[in-house]
Amino acid sequence: MTYLVTGGAGFIGSHVVDALLRRGERVVCLDNFTPYYDPARKRRNIVWATAQPGYTLAEADLRDAEALEHIFAAHRPQQVIHLAAMPGPRPSIADPALYEAVNVGGTVRMLDLARRYEVKSFALASTSSVYGKTEKLPFEEVDRTDRPLSPYAATKKAAEVLAYTFHSLYEMPVNVVRFFTVYGPRGRPDMTPYLFVDKMVRGEPFTLFNGGVDLFRDYTYVDDIVAGVVTAVDRPLGYEIFNLGNAHPVEMRCFVGLLEQITGHAAIIESRPLPATEPPITFASTEKAQRLLGFAPATAVEVGLERFWAWYRAEVMSS
Repeated sequence: MTYLVTGGAGFIGSHVVDALLRRGERVVCLDNFTPYYDPARKRRNIVWATAQPGYTLAEADLRDAEALEHIFAAHRPQQVIHLAAMPGPRPSIADPALYEAVNVGGTVRMLDLARRYEVKSFALASTSSVYGKTEKLPFEEVDRTDRPLSPYAATKKAAEVLAYTFHSLYEMPVNVVRFFTVYGPRGRPDMTPYLFVDKMVRGEPFTLFNGGVDLFRDYTYVDDIVAGVVTAVDRPLGYEIFNLGNAHPVEMRCFVGLLEQITGHAAIIESRPLPATEPPITFASTEKAQRLLGFAPATAVEVGLERFWAWYRAEVMSS
């Protein structure tokens, strides 16, 4: 079986690629190595994968229709895992047109190619950000998601809707997976665990909205996310949406306290008001994913952060 993984050199994508390679699949990794953060980090993410016989790296941009066509024609993937996107709610405010071009336009190209090349199953990565600011807890897949707080969230919601359209028109099996605050080894430097730890190690202050009080995030370890993603593409169900989260929100002041205990470094916190792009809580209901995908996140945040810290010391502090 040949799997095409977009964003396959990134944080989550590289872990998905490794998991597929370890079980003997052929994997085409599509990535454009965008300078959103240092591309050298992505190159390091795929060092092991590039040595595996079933691995192919295809460097291309989702906005390049000709390059994408060539990849599908050359490799004929049977399964597509579409993870590539411009990330982050706050950065999307500065350049919404870029987020639309990549996250919406790029997704349309991928869906259309998957349809034309008769892909058997398509998994689309989405985000808990589509839920916006809601008082209903936990977040369920049937909840209202038409009031996004950022261009990023709006583009991801648009991608979900387009995926349904392709399913409706062409009976393409699509499973949408909404990620809840993923963390772990290879995490992006703009994401909370990396950003906080990096500042703590350097003895520098960092911003913590509301001082971390009454601010909760449903931190989900990357290995648990990967298990959900792979099952989602391997188990076509028509068109379904799934929350992939840990279902145990952590208050941010407690999260920072854990980091201090694990790293032995003190946090220097600058408290600022919560911006309009950020909800006060993310909290996944995973009942549907458990029932239909067998999704069962098994990594406590304390364990996951210990693993992240071990990776950070080995890969960041030693480089």
